[in-house]
Amino acid sequence: MEKQEQEQAKGIRIRTLNYIMIASAAVLYVILIYATFQVSVRYERLIAATEDYISSEKDGVLLREGSDYLTEQARLYVVTQEPKYMEAYFTEKNVTKRRERALEGLQRYENSNAAYDFLQKALDDSNCLTETEVYAMSLVARCQDETYMPLPQEILDVVFLEEDEKLDLGGRVEKAQNLVFSSDYRDTKDMIDCHTNNFLNAIVTWTRGRQTESAKALKTIIQRQRLCFSIFFVISAITFILIITLIVKPLLGFVTCIKEEKRLEIGGAREFRYLAATYNEMFESNMANARRLRRKAEMDPLTGVLNRGAFENMRTKLEEASEPLALMIIDVDRFKEVNDTYGHEAGDKVLKKVADVIKNTFRSQDCVARIGGDEFVVILVGDMEKIKPVIRMKADSMNEKLALPEDGLPRISLSIGVALSPHGFSQELYGMADDALYRVKAHGRCGYCFYDDGICNEND
Repeated sequence: MEKQEQEQAKGIRIRTLNYIMIASAAVLYVILIYATFQVSVRYERLIAATEDYISSEKDGVLLREGSDYLTEQARLYVVTQEPKYMEAYFTEKNVTKRRERALEGLQRYENSNAAYDFLQKALDDSNCLTETEVYAMSLVARCQDETYMPLPQEILDVVFLEEDEKLDLGGRVEKAQNLVFSSDYRDTKDMIDCHTNNFLNAIVTWTRGRQTESAKALKTIIQRQRLCFSIFFVISAITFILIITLIVKPLLGFVTCIKEEKRLEIGGAREFRYLAATYNEMFESNMANARRLRRKAEMDPLTGVLNRGAFENMRTKLEEASEPLALMIIDVDRFKEVNDTYGHEAGDKVLKKVADVIKNTFRSQDCVARIGGDEFVVILVGDMEKIKPVIRMKADSMNEKLALPEDGLPRISLSIGVALSPHGFSQELYGMADDALYRVKAHGRCGYCFYDDGICNEND
């Protein structure tokens, strides 16, 4: 118990670990708050330098997205002829107007004329493409049933070339697809991208100086933040390791031990050590009680050998085994006469004596059980050829010992039936041994008989 208390006293407490974690987190929190405040101050200065660039960049992207969206919807329509793509096209062109909004947004900034010119060129090229796109969609749309979806006025206003007027539906669809997938169309799209990129480069040049100045001021603060995060990583790693070592690992070990019905391994924080030691003490007590109860439930209270229930359990287990075994059914000859002549108390003493003789005659690993009033069984596992002479010798030895009266008990004898099985306990084995026992009794008792040879050995 003293050693157990010493084991419990070892290790760090969870409460102490908790205090360390709280203190470390508080210090780290103060450091990060200060670093964040410094970053906010410096960042506000950088915002002024980058705000114009961000807004202008959005304008460039907005124009490109609008142009690409129009191209996508026009192509989808001339390929699939589904009205929803044409409707989406004119919604973007006449309602959403991302391209026009890009130019409007750029006009709010000073010193942006050069950038504005590039964006204006991109819009002009995009407008050229819209003419081609509207013409291509009109070629397809005006060949279809207008009752399905009313055509936009812009589609109706398109004047076809004389050569296109003569085309059938298939020819118009092919012509429309060629218009929006031609190399000239792609070249114009490339020019839009080029103008947009020139616009972005102009914005970059304009804001680069202001950004550089603000970036230098932020560099020092960022370095401090890196240091803070490094400290945070180290503290987090240490905390994680401590939690794994002192809490999680012991808990997982406890769960495994409980599932496997074993003692808990003492480890981890001091509280877990105390818990493990207490559990182990209760576990040992429960196991001892369980062993006592199991032993009591399996033992015959009079003779101290296994009872019939324990024999049936052993029989069930051996039915699944494959090794050879022998079953002996042992009956006390004329036991009823002993009870009638000497009384039941003497009869009980006789049964105890018989049980003691059987237990002392056979090995500790052999199963000895009382299955009836004066009937016992012995199960021996081993090679059948070698076990036969052993059984003969032991059967003779038991009858010789019981033939000598002791403590006023009468002279008694045993009849023994033996059956052998090459592969575990079969369903027929008990009947075979009982039949061999019947033969012994039929030939005068006090002897043994093997079922397989049918020869009885009598001692009377």
